[in-house]
Amino acid sequence: MVALHRELFDRIVLIYNPANPRIPRTLAEGVRDDLCRRLPDFPVTLQPTRFAGHAHELATAAAVTGRPLIVAVSGDGVYNEVVNGIMDVDGSSALSAVAAGGNANDHRRSTRRMLLVAAIVDGRARYLDLLRLTVRSSDVLWSRYAHSYIGFGLTPLMAIGLKKDKKGAVMELISVMRTFNRLAPVEIIRSPGEKELYDSLVFANVARMAKYGRISNSGRPDDGLFEVVSCPHRGRWRIAFMVLRAATVGLGKQPRINHCDFTISKATPIQIDGEVLHADANSHVVVDCVPHALTTVG
Repeated sequence: MVALHRELFDRIVLIYNPANPRIPRTLAEGVRDDLCRRLPDFPVTLQPTRFAGHAHELATAAAVTGRPLIVAVSGDGVYNEVVNGIMDVDGSSALSAVAAGGNANDHRRSTRRMLLVAAIVDGRARYLDLLRLTVRSSDVLWSRYAHSYIGFGLTPLMAIGLKKDKKGAVMELISVMRTFNRLAPVEIIRSPGEKELYDSLVFANVARMAKYGRISNSGRPDDGLFEVVSCPHRGRWRIAFMVLRAATVGLGKQPRINHCDFTISKATPIQIDGEVLHADANSHVVVDCVPHALTTVG
């Protein structure tokens, strides 16, 4: 951990989704009030989102000038937008943080070192790695940063199911059971003639995923590497056992790399932190670690 003087950020911007049925608005107002009490002369503003992707726009606009600390009062999805908004501004001096207000909160759960307000007042920040996903098809090239993980196979299907169903432990368990019935293996091609089938393939920068699962005990979010958590296609029992193990004793040590590339043979959903994007058939996929790309507080 590196001690940074408070002057490294000149204002605090709290971004939250006012339509979220959980607690982000109340939490955002509580964080603002607490900061105003403890830093009475410091500018703190609330910025509600109005539509999907708005957090990305708000973060980009804030990151263009000065040295803002941009706090996502949210879960992993809105924080992903904030991170990508900051990364869109070359040379930005913006810092980021997340006040857990979502369903899973994987990033905050895995990286938390201090209470958020205490860390802001103390003026301490850390440099964390990011994952960068680059997807190239015949006519499209796009990229996206992930603060926690990039998943193929089981994880995006679970995310889609959980968004459709009601929240709660029982309903989430039912969603997972439905996912197994819809699961189809992901075929990747590493080189001509070399095809591999996976029920789940996850590139992770954090140790915990989907609230209940410990997917690694070997990595850190600042070591220049990410973990590869894979389950080859060998029957439903194998992936079910992997999920059960992750939710109980954990998956243990995983392979650690800083680069991976392959081609997907079919159109495939990809989970990037809390959101699901889609890649076309025959897209070339590259996952890289970008060391110490994010300056964060908390």
